[in-house]
Amino acid sequence: MTINVLFAARADRWATYEAPLRAAFAEKGLQDVHLATDIPPEAVDYIIYSPNSAVQDFTPYTRAKAVLNLWAGVEGIVDNPTLTQPLARMVDTGLRQGMVEWVTGHTLRHHLNTDLHVLGQDGQWRSYVPPLATDRPVTVLGLGELGGACAEALAGLGFPVTGWSRSQKQIAGVTCLAGAEGLPRALETAQILILLLPLTGQTENLLDADRIARMPAGAVVINPGRGPLIDDGALLAALDSGQLGHATLDVFREEPLPPAHPFWAHPRVTVTPHIASETRPTTAARVIAENIRRGEARENLLYLVDRARGY
Repeated sequence: MTINVLFAARADRWATYEAPLRAAFAEKGLQDVHLATDIPPEAVDYIIYSPNSAVQDFTPYTRAKAVLNLWAGVEGIVDNPTLTQPLARMVDTGLRQGMVEWVTGHTLRHHLNTDLHVLGQDGQWRSYVPPLATDRPVTVLGLGELGGACAEALAGLGFPVTGWSRSQKQIAGVTCLAGAEGLPRALETAQILILLLPLTGQTENLLDADRIARMPAGAVVINPGRGPLIDDGALLAALDSGQLGHATLDVFREEPLPPAHPFWAHPRVTVTPHIASETRPTTAARVIAENIRRGEARENLLYLVDRARGY
C-alpha cells in the first residue's frame, strides 16, 4: 500500500530535501512512498512540515497520522486549533552538533575576549590574560536536547556549568537546577548566560530587568534560542549601564532584524543572522524516515510534542 507523504515547506526547500528524504526512506525499507508537494489533502498519510509553509489549516488532512516538523521550535504550530494530528518536533544530530559548535565558539570568544585583538588591530599592544575556564561559571537555561548537549560540551572544556530547566534533569558534570526556586540560583553565578529554552507563555520575557539584575556585573548573554525569551528594552538598558558586558544574539522578535533596530548599532551587541544551527537535510531526513517507519509499524513516534507544555 502506498504511503503518501506531503512535503509542506517553502518551495526552495524541496530541492534540498527531496533526494535525502528518498534515500532515507530506502534505508528504512519504506519502498512504496509517494513523496510530493501537491498531494490531495484527503490522501495524505504524513506531513513533513515547516511552520512558514502555505499549509495552515489541517482540517482537510483527515487521514494524516502525524505532522513531522522540520524545525526544533514548534511555537509557530503548536497552538494551531486545526491541528489534531500528533506533532513531532525535529531532534537531529546535525542540528545538535551545529548548536554545540556555535555555542562553544561564542562562549570561548567571550571567555578569551578575542574581540579585543580581532577588532582592535590599531597598533596598540593590549595585554589581557583571561582566567582559566575553571574560574568562569557558565549557566545554560534550558536542558533539552540542544541545551543539554551544550552544557555537557562546556563542562567538558572545564567550565563550571549550571543548568536550569522546568523539570529536574541529571547531566554528568553539570549542576542541574529546576523550577521557580532554581532560576535565581542559576542566574546568580552566570558570568556567561546561554539561553536555549523553548518559547512558551511561561518563558516569554523570562530574562527581564529583575533577572538580569541577579547576574554578576559585566556578565555576557548569548541567545541562540528564541528572541522573545529576552525583554529587549531591559537588555539594552543593562548593556548601557554596564550590568551586562555584552550580548551575542542569533534570534530576534522580528527576523530579519530591521536595519534601524538598536541592536545593530550598539557597541556591546553582536548580531548573527539566525545561523546558530540549521536543520541539515541529510540527518533530518533520517529522523523523518524513522518516524514514518514507526508510524507504519504502529510504534511510538519519536519526539512527540506535549501540547499542554508547548514543546
